[in-house]
Amino acid sequence: MRPVELPKLPGLNELRVVLGVCGGIAAYKSAELVRLLIKQGCDVQVVMTESATRFIAPLTFQALSGKPVHVSQWPAGNNDRGMPHIDISRQADFLLVAPCTANSMAKYAHGFADNLLDNLVLARNCPLAIAPAMNVEMWNNPATLRNVARLQADGVHVFGPAAGEQACGEIGSGRMLEPFEIVLELARAVAPKPFAGKKILITAGPTFEAIDPVRGITNRSSGKMGYALAQAAWLLGAEVTLVSGPTALPAPYGARMLQVQSARQMHAAVFTHLEQADLFIGVAAVADYGIKNPSLSKQKKQEGQPAGLNMEFELNPDILAEVGQLASQRANPLTVVGFAAETENLDEYATRKLASKKAHFIVGNLAQDALGADLSELTLYSPTEAPIRLERMSKLQSAQALLAHLAQHA
Repeated sequence: MRPVELPKLPGLNELRVVLGVCGGIAAYKSAELVRLLIKQGCDVQVVMTESATRFIAPLTFQALSGKPVHVSQWPAGNNDRGMPHIDISRQADFLLVAPCTANSMAKYAHGFADNLLDNLVLARNCPLAIAPAMNVEMWNNPATLRNVARLQADGVHVFGPAAGEQACGEIGSGRMLEPFEIVLELARAVAPKPFAGKKILITAGPTFEAIDPVRGITNRSSGKMGYALAQAAWLLGAEVTLVSGPTALPAPYGARMLQVQSARQMHAAVFTHLEQADLFIGVAAVADYGIKNPSLSKQKKQEGQPAGLNMEFELNPDILAEVGQLASQRANPLTVVGFAAETENLDEYATRKLASKKAHFIVGNLAQDALGADLSELTLYSPTEAPIRLERMSKLQSAQALLAHLAQHA
């Protein structure tokens, strides 16, 4: 499972979130959700239904959020003006209900309200998102699906649900998303969408060129930059397809993932999906050469055999050059971005690559500083502008900064 610790995501710091918790077994996950939101810098106010308190105690949320938890629509204090559904909602930038039961969804869809959280939903003047959580048959019930469609038509964000094993033992759709997934969905919901409606195709990681079924030739690329770009592009509204060589990284949330091994497999995957792409970003460290006729069995060391293996190499297809050539001939626009990881003479080699590959942009960095590192220092080259140098920062931040520049052209 993906680590629950997330990098700092854009748009969440100081975001005032009212978290509604409905009565369901998934309510236990909401405690972790509060923790992750607080770590992102959100101000979190928890509101629970009476049913939710049967699954998890309000004190848990109070300890995590640092604020009293609201349950009753009938305030007991003398200093309260008696309108918590108004007062709480007016202090929110975003109302998130997680978990959201089938019963609550039905009430939200039809405007019914018989508890504090329902009234908050009706009285809000901020965006609303729900994270459904219920049995698979409840989720697939036609009434539930009608309610979801109505809520989406009303502009409500629906985060999930996921499919998998449920608390009842049945398997199917209806599971609440994991807390880190809800945080990512929230970040996407509040982020600007310069790439809304755009399809972005990204390559990432190394390639692996087989010598035999056991051995192969690869490189030190970790895939971190390409994966960060895929995550950042999804957060900015894009439909993302990531073609990745072998890495140890979890798949970026929201991206369509295609895993390959060799340069030729990567080439095939790219050109299978390129026709629909609006933007191609070639981050992968693709091997220039592959092994001609790799052995079908493991090559054994023989007594008296001279040191070393005799291998015959062949030139791999140049994915970036072919994409650049195709873009220049295609009727529908395709923006082409390549990466140049060099060990020296970065400006010279990146500028040369920009011209030879017919790319619209080349992103340059020094391999000795970038490969496998968590930080990056990028330079953006184009045929019409002076190089744009980005400061050294995390790869997700670098990806966000790079995409901000590309959004003006894609």
